[in-house]
Amino acid sequence: MSAPHQARKRFGQHFLTDTGVIDAIVRAIDPRPGDAMVEIGPGLAAMTQPLVERLGRLTVIELDRDLAQRLRQHPHLTVIESDVLKVDFASALPERLRVVGNLPYNISSPILFHLLPFAHRVIDQHFMLQKEVVDRMAAQPGTKDYGRLSVMLQWRYDVEALFDVPPEAFDPPPRVMSAIVRMTPHAAPSITDPSLLEALVQVAFSQRRKLLRHSLGRWLDGRGYAGDFDLQRRAEEVPVAEFVALAQSL
Repeated sequence: MSAPHQARKRFGQHFLTDTGVIDAIVRAIDPRPGDAMVEIGPGLAAMTQPLVERLGRLTVIELDRDLAQRLRQHPHLTVIESDVLKVDFASALPERLRVVGNLPYNISSPILFHLLPFAHRVIDQHFMLQKEVVDRMAAQPGTKDYGRLSVMLQWRYDVEALFDVPPEAFDPPPRVMSAIVRMTPHAAPSITDPSLLEALVQVAFSQRRKLLRHSLGRWLDGRGYAGDFDLQRRAEEVPVAEFVALAQSL
């Protein structure tokens, strides 16, 4: 019998142990036999086991060498031992894909942005994240949580916060509340150049408390924009669709 695995702080490891929570997550994902699915950060396989029982096969991405070695002993798992930020989802994985994972909270936003260019290949994504991040992802205009993350994810996905997960569901318990989020890509991206939208949104939210004419206004002047976008607002008042329309007009 191999020695118990010690959670590694540098990998942000918190292992889900509450069977009731695991069942609720698996029910939300609703895995079907034959679905092509990849799990990011399977850890001690708490969710991996029920998923693979329903799917038949599962691909997992695990950075921790010791855990990857353990996972390789499972006959129905394909193990990619790598930092997920270095995985090319276009070449390494199937065309139509479902993605799940308990994402390391210290790099959750970079992972979400890394997955954005592959959204056209994805059927859906279910992630466990810090509740504060899920609140920002799903936030509506006019709220304090609405920001760059909300806009950049909502232009590409329907983002739905499903339920909260308390710290005691993990070992070791994190210091924060967690939550499950479902992300379903929109049928067709409404923008051909996401980098332009990203630059625009970054400028817009760079001075949250000021009216947009102080930040975005100058940026648009520099690009020779002559349209009628209302700059007498704060960034948090502008709906996603208006940011997208402005990027398209540029």
